[in-house]
This record gives sequence, C-alpha cells and structure tokens, in this order.
Amino acid sequence: MIQLKEVSKVYQTKTIETTALNNISIQVSSGEFLSIMGPSGCGKSTLLNIMGMIDEPSSGKVTISGQSISNYHSKALARFRNQKLGFIFQSFHLINELSVIDNVELPLIYRKTSARERRKMAAEALEQVGLKNRMKHFPGQLSGGQKQRVAIARAIVGKPGIILADEPTGNLDSVMGAEIMDILLKLNKELGTTIVMVTHDETMAQKTHRLIRLFDGSQVQ
Repeated sequence: MIQLKEVSKVYQTKTIETTALNNISIQVSSGEFLSIMGPSGCGKSTLLNIMGMIDEPSSGKVTISGQSISNYHSKALARFRNQKLGFIFQSFHLINELSVIDNVELPLIYRKTSARERRKMAAEALEQVGLKNRMKHFPGQLSGGQKQRVAIARAIVGKPGIILADEPTGNLDSVMGAEIMDILLKLNKELGTTIVMVTHDETMAQKTHRLIRLFDGSQVQ
C-alpha cells in the first residue's frame, strides 16, 4: 500500500544543512496498522508528510497504492491525495466557523459529489464515530475527544484506503485517548483501512500490528 525506498530528506539554508530523514526504506502492507515512534525532532512527522505527499523527499522513491508519485504535478497530487488518503492531526484542524457536519464534508467538496450525497456521506461518517447527534454543533461546543472524533470522521468520509495519523491522542487525556485508539483499531479491523500512526505513547503503539522507531532521522528498529 505504501512503499518508501531509500528516502532521505535534507533541509538546506545558506548556512546550514539538516538531515531530517536518512535513507529510509519502509513497506506498509494493505490492511496493516503501523506505528512510528521516536524522540521529538527525529523525523517522524517529516516521514508521515512524505507518505502523505505533503512534502517531497530529497532523494529516494515513494509509491502509494502502486503508483509512483515522483512525476505527478501539483494538481494531480492533490487529486490523488484527496481520493486515496485521510489525515488526522494532533490539533484537530477543524474550522470553528463551520458546523460539525460541514467540517466533515470538506474533503468531498473537491470531488464531483452532489450536496445531497456529501451530506449523506458526512452523516454516515459521524455515525461511525458516535457523533451523529452532534452534526449541527460547532467545534467550540465540543470536548477535545469529540473534536478528534470529528477529525476522524472527516478523514474517513471519502472512504480512503489509507489513514495517516500524527499524534492523534497527543492532546487528549488517557480515557479520551483510549477511545480514539479504539475507533482507529475498529476502522482497521472492520474496514481493512491501512493506518500509519505517529505516537509518543508506547501503550498505544503496542496495540498496532507493527512498530518502527526513528532516531536522528534514521530507522533503528
């Protein structure tokens, strides 16, 4: 489902060169739940951004769902990303001025989906995460755990084969974090969604199929 071959990422300025990732090769199988761990600044989010085509590697090859993305222009990348990937972030990234259901609908606006169908799909996604009764609320009226459920609904509304989650439980207490993890595990088990999750939480990571560790931009496990 995801293949990185000898991927490196180097950030350069006029005075300094920083290696964020060093020769990373990873293969994620369809239906796998992979977690990535490591200390702050080790390259975890950079790796996830490259998997999500938000950032480009300095060298190496990235293949998503059998498609090499190296020659895609920006519009093709955006379209491919919208159809194949769902994103979950630590800080939710909800739009406070939009209702819950309008936030969930957002990825579908960039597809040729009717307003009626968008509303139906968003309601179904919210039902999957247990928030159908909050459709007309606004983010400011929700708890942190509820906001993350909305973010998950937004990630899955287009039925992507892959979800990339960057510290999805990082801003939540242990109880809310466990609930969010249970939702991700259910999506993986029941729908076969491939999930790659960056986390600092060893307990959460041990619930996934496989764990890799990064240190100073290199894979150590």
